[in-house]
Amino acid sequence: MPAHAPDPHAPNAPGPLERERAHLAASRTALRAMRHDVESLDIRNVTANWVNAEVLQRQIDARIEALADLADTPLFFGRLDYTDFPSPPGSPAVPEEDIPEAARYYIGRRHVHDADGDPMVVDWRAPVSRPFYRASKKDPQGVGLRRRFGYTGGELTAYEDERLSDPDEDEKAGALLRREIERPRVGPMRDIVATIQPEQDEIVRTGVDGTVCVQGAPGTGKTAVGLHRVAYLLYAHRERLARTGTLVIGPNRSFLRYIEQVLPALGELAVRQATVEDLVTEATGVEARGTDDPEAARIKGDARMAEVLRRAVRSGVTMPAEPCVVVRGSRRWRVPAYELEEIVRELLERGIRHGAAREALPQRVAHAVLTRMERSGEAPDDRVQNAVARNTAVKALVKAVWPEVDPARLVLRLLSDDGFLAECSEGVLTDEERKAILWTKPPRGVRSAKWSAADAVLIDEATDLVRRTPSLGHVVLDEAQDLSPMQYRAVGRRCTTGSATVLGDLAQGTTPWATASWAEALSHLGKPDAAVEELTRGFRVPREVIAYASRLLPHIAPGLSEATSIRDAAGSLRVRAVAVEELDGAVVDACREALEREGSIGLIAADARVPALASALEAAGIPHLAPGTETDADARLTLVPANLAKGLEYDHVVLDEPAAVVDGEPDERTGLRRLYVCLTRAVSGLTVVHATPLPEPLRDGGDA
Repeated sequence: MPAHAPDPHAPNAPGPLERERAHLAASRTALRAMRHDVESLDIRNVTANWVNAEVLQRQIDARIEALADLADTPLFFGRLDYTDFPSPPGSPAVPEEDIPEAARYYIGRRHVHDADGDPMVVDWRAPVSRPFYRASKKDPQGVGLRRRFGYTGGELTAYEDERLSDPDEDEKAGALLRREIERPRVGPMRDIVATIQPEQDEIVRTGVDGTVCVQGAPGTGKTAVGLHRVAYLLYAHRERLARTGTLVIGPNRSFLRYIEQVLPALGELAVRQATVEDLVTEATGVEARGTDDPEAARIKGDARMAEVLRRAVRSGVTMPAEPCVVVRGSRRWRVPAYELEEIVRELLERGIRHGAAREALPQRVAHAVLTRMERSGEAPDDRVQNAVARNTAVKALVKAVWPEVDPARLVLRLLSDDGFLAECSEGVLTDEERKAILWTKPPRGVRSAKWSAADAVLIDEATDLVRRTPSLGHVVLDEAQDLSPMQYRAVGRRCTTGSATVLGDLAQGTTPWATASWAEALSHLGKPDAAVEELTRGFRVPREVIAYASRLLPHIAPGLSEATSIRDAAGSLRVRAVAVEELDGAVVDACREALEREGSIGLIAADARVPALASALEAAGIPHLAPGTETDADARLTLVPANLAKGLEYDHVVLDEPAAVVDGEPDERTGLRRLYVCLTRAVSGLTVVHATPLPEPLRDGGDA
């Protein structure tokens, strides 16, 4: 599949490249016309209602923004020539210029049409575009030719053809496809819409009603697959998801900053991105300012805490000991205690939320009163029932029997009062576990409490037990392997009526409560029937690097398949042993070498080593950035603490002192998993610099 560039000896007649450039120019003109048409809309005479006008104007503004022509982003990246047009049997291949327009489709990031409404660029998500990703010689799907385009900036500079109808042509990844995959990564994460592979495309186009879990080895593009799935679902189910909402959940803010430009580049601007901590803070008003030791965090994150909280919420409900007497006019209506108890028990057995049950209780009592009224010959209506429900005696009963619950105050009491915790966790937690989560010095109140992230999730769970958490249409959960069962529950209640895309790698679980299996995680999420797909073929990490990192797999995730890579980059791995006193200087030298190459550089180190390395870089005059900060021509090096490396990618990575990365974690397995994450962030090259002996699985590997 040769790549074609301009031919300096070509005749005056426009060649294929010139024709493609002309189509690109015409498509950009058509896109500008589409945007102008929207900008010209006058809504003043459309509606007299100012609220509707405001909503319509916001929709128009969003449409204008979505139609922006990004100069450095190719408007289309591929072309399909279908074979289903008239051609005499046995005739030679039809010249390109003679192929009917109806059989040719340019595939791009968004739809573009001309003044007559005919498509000039077809959205990559449209059904007609699917063969661009899935067609092969064995299954051409009606495609005779697949063309990929190469760009420099926004200028079309080359093309490459793959003739699916030619049995003599080899089927392999072409130069332009490999070049796009390997293109240096400067700045935030970019979309992979031009390079989606068949196994990725199948996941991307899974229906909106299905939840899918993707177990993806490093470099398999699982994050990009999840984001493109959101874009596809918004295209295929726009009205439904516009009504119910979509959400992308990432592990931290640095990660979210890294991925934040992918969906806008695909024309999707209305997808919210947040961390689990953001969601629970928004729902509870509680901001995490404290920390837990690993054991306390593990117990607070255990799914058993849901039962403890359920008991705590219901602990205030008591059975009526006295009858309820309602006075209306000259009549007194008496509901005996045993009947009130039946009402309360029925509400408890139904298991409805505490707040909903509390609202239902006065209506049930009022209904009992109305039954007595009817027996006496009266004919009360709904207004009478509502009035009885608001009666002072009924209100007093509800207050005594089914008191209001403040979720934060409830959790404060649970973590401060050993007697209350023992009562609510009897048969659920052990004495040792209760001691581990009790505060040694209870705070005075909710506002002064230094809540941890795990505490905030407990409050979120209690909040949901009181009142239902709103559900979204689709949620993408990335780096899911690090969530606790209680965090899974927090995410799951935000998509109870919708679907989810769960992304992660069990081998990269670096929390004490890291997911043991996807079946267990999906059960906590409330999606036990979700399909689990495994991506093991890597496109980003070089083969030599992923093979080196995979030496850790038997020690950290023995049940997982070893990742492979389609990229063979000789010399992509270097391992250098130095003296202790030379370590900082050797790391700086490795960074200088990496900066001589094109692309982004990541210096990854154990958190405790970051200050020393920052000082060494400053002394050497090498500017560096914090994770998530966009690189530029003057600063391409990012200094990354090991605990923030997950999900990030750099063209070249310098890894400082692997043993320190391992030692920075509570136990060896978690440390080796953290190291596995750090080793697999490189797209083009990895240099490991160490003074302390490498962890056992990595010894005797690489170039000294």
